[in-house]
Amino acid sequence: MDDHLVTIRLTGVRATGFHGVFDFERREGQEFVVDAELDVRRPALVDDLATTVDYGGLADALVADVERDPVDLIETLAGRLAQTCLADPLVERATVTVHKPSAPIAVPFGDVTVTCTRRKP
Repeated sequence: MDDHLVTIRLTGVRATGFHGVFDFERREGQEFVVDAELDVRRPALVDDLATTVDYGGLADALVADVERDPVDLIETLAGRLAQTCLADPLVERATVTVHKPSAPIAVPFGDVTVTCTRRKP
């Protein structure tokens, strides 16, 4: 059972960040939406939160990451968020998608996303 993996998905986490290359993005900020998919090793073998990922705590950490230290690229932000997910000792792989629904694009569009996958060595 030690090699068993479970996938946990956390979708639609919303936070305001000041990321982007344009001055108005840094000044005014905008909403970012984060989805995280985690492969968790040795999932809860007993019915106890301490034996798995606390996705409420993870959501709080992802919001804090979006809200701090502005970066130019959402690629950089996605990498930061993936590393936050990997900080949990049970997480073996993290795939994070950052949505920037209000990206400064001149034509009608539905969404802009960047997805980053990181694994533990």
